[in-house]
Amino acid sequence: MQKNVKKVVLAYSGGLDTSIILKWLQDEYKAEVITFTADLGQGEDVEPARQKALDNGIKPENIFILDIQEEFVKDYVFPMFRANAIYEGEYLLGTSIARPLIAKKQIEIANKMGADAVSHGATGKGNDQVRFEMGYLGLNPDITVIAPWREWDLNSREKLLDYARQHGIKIDQKHVDADGNPKISPYSMDANLLHISYEGLHLEDPMNEPEDSMWLWTNSPEEAPDEKEYITIGYKGGDPVSINGVEMSPATLLRTLNEYGNKHGIGRVDIVENRYVGMKARGCYETPGGTIMLKAHRAIESICLDREEAHMKDGMIAKYAELIYNGYWFSPEREMMQAAIDATQKYVQGTVKLKLYKGNVQVVGRESDMSLYSEAHSTFEEDQVYNQKDAEGFIRLNALRRIIAGKKRNHLN
Repeated sequence: MQKNVKKVVLAYSGGLDTSIILKWLQDEYKAEVITFTADLGQGEDVEPARQKALDNGIKPENIFILDIQEEFVKDYVFPMFRANAIYEGEYLLGTSIARPLIAKKQIEIANKMGADAVSHGATGKGNDQVRFEMGYLGLNPDITVIAPWREWDLNSREKLLDYARQHGIKIDQKHVDADGNPKISPYSMDANLLHISYEGLHLEDPMNEPEDSMWLWTNSPEEAPDEKEYITIGYKGGDPVSINGVEMSPATLLRTLNEYGNKHGIGRVDIVENRYVGMKARGCYETPGGTIMLKAHRAIESICLDREEAHMKDGMIAKYAELIYNGYWFSPEREMMQAAIDATQKYVQGTVKLKLYKGNVQVVGRESDMSLYSEAHSTFEEDQVYNQKDAEGFIRLNALRRIIAGKKRNHLN
């Protein structure tokens, strides 16, 4: 514990845990606390965090509440989706991609306010501590990082509530029962405009099916409308720019796709993933708009990218996704890969038509003025552009090394 901290910028939600951290920082470090609350489209009003910070003695000028939804989608979500990034085949990285932006804003506020430290509420078991701190230290290597969960002994819900009572921190009714005893939520959740995640208690046994009541965003596929719905997504430079011909800002577009996905029960996943810190964890996710967007982006790429370009880009997906999952957004290797990925997107433009129905997204059409698809060449009917006899030489040249090896080795069998 480094005690000579004067000012600290805390990632502050206004919830019980970060309110306790706020008071703990004041008591343990005798530091002036600056709160930063990010509106990432998590679906709840963030303004109450201002009053909670005031109630805990924070000066008005030390309270920062920022709507960063557009920046989040434009500069973080969209670049990630240009890469078709998906971790371990299923996870669309909704929590992972939000952490570097929060870290960036904390450092910006620290620089503005002359703070010498930053703090977060991530535990010592998870990935978020790595993501936050890799961001902090990559942007300001001299900053002091305070991670309370790695320092204090408040390692249970009972101890947290006792601390809150002793220090006059308001406890919301959702945290206690009618007798004032700890009420344990069945899930630990994180939400932003891209997704909502669920972990903990009931889900810790990987054989337990998620309860229907857990899912907060999407209709179950069984309860989704019985009628299919068609939408079109317009692309330019590899990014979606319109839905059904209507141009939208990045955040508005993702929000609209979420509405379509929620309606049709799209985007639920239940996975056991490998955390960077070494353990496996079971998590459930709802990523409705992102699931639609990934399908559409691959479809428009299928007609706009050269074969070898597309295959080489696909070979980068696992590493790129791993970098984001592990907290390396600001690393030179991620930036290098991003530059290569973005170079492939110059001519990725056009329209994709999708059918949404009971949890499924189907691509049913795609068109582009930069399309490399040639009906004249691929038709099964008579054509004037392709000589089928050319294939014989092509095959024999590609088989030549196998022909030579076969002749040399056949006598050994």
